[in-house]
Amino acid sequence: MDYITYAVPFFLLALLAELAYGIAIKKNTYRLNDAISNLFMGTLRTANKLIIIGAAGYVFYLAETRFALWRMDAESPITWIFAFVIYDFFYYWFHRISHERQIFWASHAAHHQSEDYNLSTALRQTGTGAFVSWVFYIPMFLIGIPSYVFISVASLNLVYQFWVHSEHIPKLGWYENYFVTASNHRVHHAQNEQYIDKNYGGVFIIWDRMFGTHKIEDENEACIYGIRSTLNTFNPVWANLHIYVKIIKEMWLSKKWKDKLYAPFARTNWTPTSFPNQIKKDEFNPQTFKKYNPVIKKEYKLYALFQYLFITYIFLTFIQSGYLDYFELWVTITMMTFTMYCTAMWLDGKKELKAEIIRLILCVIIASYAYIETTLSLIAISVFIYSSANLLIVIYLNKTNAVLASDQVY
Repeated sequence: MDYITYAVPFFLLALLAELAYGIAIKKNTYRLNDAISNLFMGTLRTANKLIIIGAAGYVFYLAETRFALWRMDAESPITWIFAFVIYDFFYYWFHRISHERQIFWASHAAHHQSEDYNLSTALRQTGTGAFVSWVFYIPMFLIGIPSYVFISVASLNLVYQFWVHSEHIPKLGWYENYFVTASNHRVHHAQNEQYIDKNYGGVFIIWDRMFGTHKIEDENEACIYGIRSTLNTFNPVWANLHIYVKIIKEMWLSKKWKDKLYAPFARTNWTPTSFPNQIKKDEFNPQTFKKYNPVIKKEYKLYALFQYLFITYIFLTFIQSGYLDYFELWVTITMMTFTMYCTAMWLDGKKELKAEIIRLILCVIIASYAYIETTLSLIAISVFIYSSANLLIVIYLNKTNAVLASDQVY
């Protein structure tokens, strides 16, 4: 059973509770632009998983039914405990390699791009992870763990990791020595020199202690979040692809075949020796670091929030429920992604009216097709109303001017 679906409402309630608590104690850790970007990424990841999970499922099926050494009893508590622990062991190594090798970091970097640290950060997930992450868990099927148990413990592991993404939870005494907590996971998300590439465990911190990657949060040095190759955009498409683009450039432009072939598997701080242009290294200075925070009008923020709420409605009503066939799923997710892209431009302080108008026209065309040629009348009516409202809002926003001043915080 996948428990994540059932946990999502509690995730959102906890997010609102943390926001209210932070405001109440005058230590708010949320910014609307960053939080919406995080939530966009989470929705995109869940939607994409429905399209690309098939290959992994087939490999798992073959491993379980044809190559497993034996099959463990799914009714036994020992099987569940063993599976829960061994899953976290494999997760540790997947997570560690995702920080150490470029091709895996290309996917995982998306989770670390947020320069805030709150419960919305936990929902910021990669949209390309399903392409590579499953490979690390094949041994679980080979040693006989039933697929039902695997799916259950994998989702429980991810549910556990939600609460540790918070700045408000202090150190928890003896619990810190054995389990992943908010304190040692803050270290994992920090880009400070002493913190970087530490604390990879999902549930158990014992793997980090065993393999030399454990670091205790230093009370004298605050964590600074984000990645060193600063993204400087809330664009979810670029957030998912920018490291892949970097690898492709290294493979294409490097003059030596050794560098071309090695690029995907190189360490994340590697630079090809035969690259024609000098690559500027990312220099991190905690004294001068500033969050990417374009100042935009309140109306633009509300417009972005409106887009997120509608995307969430479409996702829960039509995608998550299995209402759409495969082609309709592709079209809907593509339009959701384009909507996120256009909304990110508003959050970045850029009024790309052409892209926004194209998006609204496409929405109307898709809605018309859904109403005339299919049984999707509900989604058609919803999109018609949504597009009309958007058009009126865009006309109003076009009369205002965006202000871009990334050095201001609000």
